[in-house]
Amino acid sequence: AVVSTQSTGLRLFSDKDLIPLPFLQGGKHNLLPRWIAKRRTPKIINQYKEIGGGSPIKMWTEAQGEAMVTRLQDLCPDVSIHNYTGFRYAEPLTEDAVDQMEADGMDHCIAFTQYPQYSCSTTGSSFNGIYRHIIQRQKNGNPTKMTFSAIDRWATEPLLIDAFSQLITKQLEKIEPKNRSKTVLLFSAHSLPMKVVDRGDPYPQEVGPSAWLGAPTDAAIKGLIKNGSKNIILVPIAFTSDHVETLFEMDIEYVEDIIKEFPEANILRCESLNTHPTFIECLSQLVARHIGSDGKTIPQMSLRCPLCTNPTCGPMRGFFSSRQLPEAIAYSGCVKETDSTEADMKSLG
Repeated sequence: AVVSTQSTGLRLFSDKDLIPLPFLQGGKHNLLPRWIAKRRTPKIINQYKEIGGGSPIKMWTEAQGEAMVTRLQDLCPDVSIHNYTGFRYAEPLTEDAVDQMEADGMDHCIAFTQYPQYSCSTTGSSFNGIYRHIIQRQKNGNPTKMTFSAIDRWATEPLLIDAFSQLITKQLEKIEPKNRSKTVLLFSAHSLPMKVVDRGDPYPQEVGPSAWLGAPTDAAIKGLIKNGSKNIILVPIAFTSDHVETLFEMDIEYVEDIIKEFPEANILRCESLNTHPTFIECLSQLVARHIGSDGKTIPQMSLRCPLCTNPTCGPMRGFFSSRQLPEAIAYSGCVKETDSTEADMKSLG
């Protein structure tokens, strides 16, 4: 568990798309990401212990995918649809999922981000990782035979909004009727490094030693209470399932601990989407429409941030928008990630 947690941290802190800082660059010659990951590991392990021994995100993601595929059998009866789960930093990795799909003989891959809102530091980083992996397979003489398309953002999907509304209403009903009109809905999401915000990222998380977009959720809760708002419902708007940030940060640090400091407050946390029926219908409808459009991506998929300097972003967007086979894509402008992370993974063992 220690090696797995530390490996996840290393991948995260080595991600130049997420933390675009010069002193985290340099590949295998830069030991700073390893040092940061090693220092953070005991803290993360303790958080996992507090929520039952590990993160349930893989369980929930697989359950969501299975429920979605079951529904898609009705919506797309003429298409054989399978679900594969992949994560950017934790195992199973998205690269491993692509390899497994290829080994299983899949014809087409829909990269369906489970971040409803788009950000270069989350969905963009994940798609860049997939694209680099596909290009590396091609360079190694083992190109994928699958075509690819993507669902990269869906935060305004009506069924998603409906699912959140139902879950918020469920919590609101726990508050005395006379206080409901004064209840504050606090939507909590990832923050972003200000450097990423300044280049024009469309989604304004918190990782890395640099200035981040505020205000922190705990500071916002305390400020609201001090200003007279005693009833607060926290809504994890950026997440589609429970994991350490909802179960530890929100439920323990934000709800339990802050109530100890402010016993007059009533702080509730909206349940995560998980396998809520309306949310599963949302996922299913999104995929069904995407299949029906022959994998057409939305226009924003091709739009880079105004001040983007990442050489992978442009080719990646063209690749996912084209539905061409990988060998038909020019990758001269793609800068491959170094092999330092993989080498460091081995050294952790």
